[in-house]
Amino acid sequence: MTATQTRGDQQATAARDRGMSSAAWRALGTSVQLVVGDPEQLPAARAAVARVLDEVDRAASRFRDDSELRRLSPGRWNPISPVLHRYLSAALAAAQDTDGLVDPTVGNALVDLGYDRTFRLVTEDGPAITVAMRPAPGWQSVLLEPDRVLVPEGILLDLGATAKGLAADIAAEQAAAVAGSVLVSLGGDIAVAGDCPPGGWPILITDNADPDLIADGGQVILLPEGGLATSGTSARRWQRGGQLIHHLIDPRSGTPTSGPWQTASVAAYSCLDANIASTAAVVLGNDAASWLRQRSLSAILTRADGSWITTGGWPPRETS
Repeated sequence: MTATQTRGDQQATAARDRGMSSAAWRALGTSVQLVVGDPEQLPAARAAVARVLDEVDRAASRFRDDSELRRLSPGRWNPISPVLHRYLSAALAAAQDTDGLVDPTVGNALVDLGYDRTFRLVTEDGPAITVAMRPAPGWQSVLLEPDRVLVPEGILLDLGATAKGLAADIAAEQAAAVAGSVLVSLGGDIAVAGDCPPGGWPILITDNADPDLIADGGQVILLPEGGLATSGTSARRWQRGGQLIHHLIDPRSGTPTSGPWQTASVAAYSCLDANIASTAAVVLGNDAASWLRQRSLSAILTRADGSWITTGGWPPRETS
């Protein structure tokens, strides 16, 4: 099978079984998996994906001192590239569409919690910290025009909830232009493009988006088009003073979300849309299922005890 959260050797075997070819590497601080329908075009497809990921890293990374995002001067208008404009526009649109549940102005909250560098460099444990209940400044304060942006003083942008999904969509589209049938996975967030395999792409859904931390057998679904994303609190977490902290911030409080959902996996028209919805669902908590149903989105919401609910056309998961 092709999987959102599986190890590279498993994916390679699945690709060969279907007459496809695959590659796995790391970029943007996460795992990258590429599957193509035309094995001869794998090198060209990989090069296309790598270009997209390098482009977004240079433009929108919060962890690179030389990224375009980090070089923005606060409190004044800054000229920006079309690439950064595209990623900023996606982040602000997500905030508007979710009524602020997904908000790029949570950067300072993440830094205060210790997530101030690429995650592999974040220390797993450390001294206790005081977590302040302080709402995010709000996406409305960021002013974006076609060729420039103004970020107010004191605001640090984090595009993590949207940039990876958008990058997966763009990478899949560009790779499909040379390789036909393509699947791109960035840390378990998937975009597919080109010709779909018969029945759809088999995708393994687990309760952990980190391919090195899979704890259960998961569920296999078929994805015919668009994208799929998983957000949750079981990966990208660390401790401070014995307190467990994770990276999903509720912009309404400026603190890590504390709702019932350990993970939310959503299928949508694009990986970007799926990523936005899965993040919003975890942040929203108890009202997530009705919110997803109102938007006709297929999803599975999983609690820490392993129980779950589904929405839309998501296939029921068998009880073990």
